[in-house]
Amino acid sequence: MSFKKGQYGYDLECLQKYQTAVELVGGESRVLVAPDLQGRVMTSTTSGKQGYSFGWVNHELFEAEKRSEQFNAYGGEERFWFGPEGGQFSFYFEKGKTMEINNWKVPSVIDVMPWEVKEVMPEMVTVNQVFKLKNYSGTEFEMEVTRRVGIILSDEIVFSLNCQPGPSVKSVAYESLNQLKNIGANTWIKAGGLPSIWMLSMYNPSPDVIIIVPFNAEEEGPILKADYFGEIPEDRIKIKADHVLLKADGQYRSKLGIPPVRAKRFLGSYDLANQRLTILETTINPYATDYVNSAWDEVQKEPFKGDLINVYNDGPLANGAQLGPFYELESSSEALQLESGQSHIHIQRTYHFEGSLQDLNAIAENVLGVTLLKLEDSFN
Repeated sequence: MSFKKGQYGYDLECLQKYQTAVELVGGESRVLVAPDLQGRVMTSTTSGKQGYSFGWVNHELFEAEKRSEQFNAYGGEERFWFGPEGGQFSFYFEKGKTMEINNWKVPSVIDVMPWEVKEVMPEMVTVNQVFKLKNYSGTEFEMEVTRRVGIILSDEIVFSLNCQPGPSVKSVAYESLNQLKNIGANTWIKAGGLPSIWMLSMYNPSPDVIIIVPFNAEEEGPILKADYFGEIPEDRIKIKADHVLLKADGQYRSKLGIPPVRAKRFLGSYDLANQRLTILETTINPYATDYVNSAWDEVQKEPFKGDLINVYNDGPLANGAQLGPFYELESSSEALQLESGQSHIHIQRTYHFEGSLQDLNAIAENVLGVTLLKLEDSFN
């Protein structure tokens, strides 16, 4: 049977041709995990091999013979990274080099290095890797990461979201448990910089997709940071009373962040044309105050006043090149001040729903506090 681009079976065959593939199954739901790419979730579907493939997968890169020394955008709808991206404690720039795109480089352990498979079950897979990383300031970290991805069954979705999807709704969901352990002799302290667990999710962009980021309206202080790559034009972002909307068309490079005091544990996106709702749920530690700052400044005045939630819309760089196109939903743990032998776990859950507008709207109102019925009018 042949599959078309955009179908889950098409992405499954691509990964099986070039990489190790682990498929998690729950009824017609499928979740495709790539151990050779740090156990990232490449994609998922609600409807078997013929179903829509939610993750953005870079088929051209899989087929290419050469790999970039800077970053290989294989795609994948959930991958494990480290923060911060910028600043004096960055893991993505070498000391002395200006923080611009030509000097940005992703460490191989979270780019091309395979991770060891520890356990495989029909509904769960666990991978692991041990390595060292040095930040911009020269501090070296000895780390062990264990990542477990498990499919969430339909009855568990109801429990997790406290919401019963309507009769038209098809769903797929999964949970990732990401454990970072300090296996070195020294305690990680703020003076040398601290890492965070950073989860990023690549999805297929479209002029019909809108990112939805709820925030705590009652709290004080800035609502968001929206100038990572320059100010976002007004026709691309809308700040409402308790949520932010951002176009996810893959045509304009833009990123925004929500600080921890404003962040909520749910965010998502909606495809207006195809009636597909995605919801991301993240761990929030109510006692944490320090989050790494990923702004691209060589010296940051406040390196631990960063974001808990980020979203990104890809677009052309200054030279016309483009990483994708894709868009991302992202979450981060707090800055991790770990003693030798100590570990931290960050949990993220992803839910995809397909169905009637009425049934999907009921989920969005219950979980995100946003009505989908008026979403299209926000940018008109």
